[in-house]
Amino acid sequence: MQFGLMSVSDVTRNPVTGETPSEAERIDAVIQIAKKTEEVGLDVFAIGEHHNPPFFSSSPTTLLAAIAASTSRLIVTTSTTLITTNDPVRIAEEYAMLQHVSKGRMDLMLGRGNTAPVYPWFGQDIRQGLPLAIENYDLLHRLWREDVVDWEGRFRSPLQGFTSTPRPLDDVPPFVWHGSIRTPEIAEQAAYYGNGFFANHIFWPTQHSLRLIEFYRQRFEHHGHGTAKQAIVGLGGQTHIARNSQDAYREFRPYFDEAPVYGHGPSLEQFSSQTPLAVGSVQEVIDKILTYHDAFGDYQRQLFLQDHAGLPLGIVLDQLELLGGEVVPVVRKELESRRDPESAPAPTHERLVRAKYGDTTPRQPRPQANRGDNVTGGSPYLDTDEVRAAREAESAGAARTGAEGADPEAGAASAGD
Repeated sequence: MQFGLMSVSDVTRNPVTGETPSEAERIDAVIQIAKKTEEVGLDVFAIGEHHNPPFFSSSPTTLLAAIAASTSRLIVTTSTTLITTNDPVRIAEEYAMLQHVSKGRMDLMLGRGNTAPVYPWFGQDIRQGLPLAIENYDLLHRLWREDVVDWEGRFRSPLQGFTSTPRPLDDVPPFVWHGSIRTPEIAEQAAYYGNGFFANHIFWPTQHSLRLIEFYRQRFEHHGHGTAKQAIVGLGGQTHIARNSQDAYREFRPYFDEAPVYGHGPSLEQFSSQTPLAVGSVQEVIDKILTYHDAFGDYQRQLFLQDHAGLPLGIVLDQLELLGGEVVPVVRKELESRRDPESAPAPTHERLVRAKYGDTTPRQPRPQANRGDNVTGGSPYLDTDEVRAAREAESAGAARTGAEGADPEAGAASAGD
């Protein structure tokens, strides 16, 4: 079982002080939070992807690479990688690079996002969001598993003889989670490929998340990836902890009341009683988190939202001390005692390598000497009319340049211009 933090990367006014941090301050704070996540014994840090204010995380791979470089065992991941508005080729390349620089301490969660204006900014139509998610992941899946890809679809130009670089570390693709809060087609997609399914499990009653998770598990077994118990499930969550319940509610209330997502709606007490939000003493939060297992059974990853709604860095770091130091150790021990031996372990790069190679040495892909050249990228697998025309034009241009260079007067005139 993996425990960790997920951040949505919001830059939000602190309702207590009235101050709004700068983007630079929030980026620095998130790196400190990620390092603290490892320090207190948690396993995973996740960041979202957004391209609109008030969020700062438009380039999650850059941020996660910096975090991986400043930690030693933390798994870095995304709480959303936009499979709809990102080109699958760029996702394949950027996350394979992150896999290499983190030495395998990474995975990613694919999602469609919920910000409508982002789609036209990247040349897409939100009404095609679901078909985009399905087609784009089909291509991404192949790009990480086939050295040479020929592909054609609806939403991007065809690929002929294409190889994404770098190839995945150990020739083992990064583990993929598919995140959704309401869409059975995404749960089906995760099940079809044998990937993980992540339910946000923050804003909705448990019964809502349970329907999608049960559907995913049934379809995972249907597609032959193992039993329903072996399906890979992740859950979101949210906590605010203090030594006693009154202090937890008192401290968190102003941030909750003004939160952009659920502020000015149900009271904190109503929200925490009707949703998975866990506010209270250490023991109360432990008890609430254990109800997740009561509802869902064994699952592999639990991420908590902690640094949002204007909460200052100091409070977030204090929350991490309580979460990692006092809550998670108890929850981890209790869940391990309940664990069905048939359920799958949490995904890691090491486990994926072992599953593919056993005790043999992993394959390390290398550039293929017969795949084109390292100047033009030309490929023997790609010889279209357009490529041949470009090659002939380039040869003609080189011939003219050579002729001019052989003429002393032409050379002098060029030097004098």
